[in-house]
Amino acid sequence: NTFIGILPCLMAYFSSFLLRSVTDPRDGKRVALKKMPNVFQNLVSCKRVFRELKMLCFFKHDNVLSALDILQPPHIDYFEEIYVVTELMQSDLHKIIVSPQPLSSDHVKVFLYQILRGLKYLHSAGILHRDIKPGNLLVNSNCVLKICDFGLARVEELDESRHMTQEVVTQYYRAPEILMGSRHYSNAIDIWSVGCIFAELLGRRILFQAQSPIQQLDLITDLLGTPSLEAMRTACEGARAHILRGPHKQPSLPVLYTLSSQATHEAVHLLCRMLVFDPSKRISAKDALAHPYLDEGRLRYHTCMCKCCYTTSSGRVYTSDFEPVTNPKFDDGFEKNLTSVRQVKEIIHQFILEQQKGNRVPLCINPQSAAFKSFISSTVAQPSEMPPSPLVWE
Repeated sequence: NTFIGILPCLMAYFSSFLLRSVTDPRDGKRVALKKMPNVFQNLVSCKRVFRELKMLCFFKHDNVLSALDILQPPHIDYFEEIYVVTELMQSDLHKIIVSPQPLSSDHVKVFLYQILRGLKYLHSAGILHRDIKPGNLLVNSNCVLKICDFGLARVEELDESRHMTQEVVTQYYRAPEILMGSRHYSNAIDIWSVGCIFAELLGRRILFQAQSPIQQLDLITDLLGTPSLEAMRTACEGARAHILRGPHKQPSLPVLYTLSSQATHEAVHLLCRMLVFDPSKRISAKDALAHPYLDEGRLRYHTCMCKCCYTTSSGRVYTSDFEPVTNPKFDDGFEKNLTSVRQVKEIIHQFILEQQKGNRVPLCINPQSAAFKSFISSTVAQPSEMPPSPLVWE
């Protein structure tokens, strides 16, 4: 069977990840240290950080990054930043895509399988990631992938009358409903982002690379054609008027076959199910995983890469559930009672202390060490890491 065996290893493109790796003195293992700085500047900021922290402690999935530990906080009067220990990954998918590293069709399939496997888990927990992009998909040289960065993640809002922020998703991977000013959206926005990444893996270039959100929308309609009025039902008036006053466009989906020789009929069929203008008709993570294009990626992952299956002297023992979900869902009810920065600060402080009960010896930062000063200088946010700008229609 040509799909049994190990994928050709990826070369490691470390970049800033080396600057954030540390050694756990308790066992000598290399881990990643994530700093959450200036947590308590305002109520919105500290509620978002608390949500991310609780998510990282909630996740239990091989394709979703989770917290291994949280460093012991100082006295609450000096508590201003949080340090989270996670598994150390060697690179991210963006660095792999722009590198000269060859990517075979097997690489693409096993990466896409893991992205959707992790996303199915997140969506089953009721969580929207809201910033799926190659830079937020961590990769090891053995091709294992984990979804990371939950700073913009939130629980899906089922009440369509409740407005949701549009300041989400990096522009190139932003779904058309957000570009068109929809005040409510679903987990289908994450699937759109995965579709853009899928095309980028096939073609080794960004699919919709525009200079502005309006141009981004124009590039999407160049490919998908002018959407129907029904598909634009949640759009704001300005966005709908922009579409309707332009020339009527016919779909040009066959151009997807020109992405690369790996853009087979099965690949393009699945890609077209993801890149659907109307979010209600976009494929779900669960259904995408059932697409025949991913059969080989599933087999390869569970034959030699996953932790849920194992090999015995009698042969490979496969798990009964290849793409598990979570039960119960992530509960964000704690946010409703958070009314002040001081209150949230005290709750987060107590939450961290409770997480450490019964665990190994707590770790803490030595601010006088040279390594800490080097770490601080290397973790200044870059412009690409800043929250995406909102789209304002006239």
